Amino acid sequence: MSKEKDENSIHIVTSAHLATSFPELSEFEFGLIIASNAFERWIIRCMNAAGAKDMAVLDILIIHHVAHRGTEKRLADISFILNIEDTHTVSYSLKKLVAAGLVVNQKKGKEMFYAITDKGAELCKRYKEFRDGCLVNSFTKSEDEAAHLADMAKFLRNLSGRYDQASRAASSY
Repeated sequence: MSKEKDENSIHIVTSAHLATSFPELSEFEFGLIIASNAFERWIIRCMNAAGAKDMAVLDILIIHHVAHRGTEKRLADISFILNIEDTHTVSYSLKKLVAAGLVVNQKKGKEMFYAITDKGAELCKRYKEFRDGCLVNSFTKSEDEAAHLADMAKFLRNLSGRYDQASRAASSY
C-alpha cells in the first residue's frame, strides 16, 4: 500500500503504478477490495454463527437469493441477478445446497427451478437474527445514514455497468 499525493490530497492505493492515470479511481478500487474481503469474511462468519459451518461465499449469496420473496428461481435468473458470468459455479453451488437439504429443485419443461426448503428458510432466519444483532444494530438507522447507504448502493450498481463495459472492451483486445 502506498500514498500517492496530488495537488490537494493524499490517495491511499495498493498499486501506485495504476494510480498515475486516475488516483481517485485507484483509491476507490482499493476501498472496494478491502470492503469486499471484509464483507465475504462477515457473511461466512455470520452463516457459521447461524449453524452452517462449511458454506462458501457463493453458497451464502445464492441461498439468500433463492429465499428472496419465496419464489422459484432458474439458474439463469440467479446468475443474472448476482451478476455471475460463470453459470457452472452457480450450478455447483445449487447442487451443494440441494444435497444439504436447504434448496429443492424441480424440472418444469426444459427448465430447472430452485426453491428454498423449510430447513433453508430456517437457516436464513437464523442468519438474519445474527446479522441484526451483530451488524444492523451497529448502525444508527437515521434518515441521513439510510439515504447515504442508498446513494452508495445506487453508485455501486451504476459503477458495475462501467466495469462490465470495460471488461467487454478488454475482451476484444
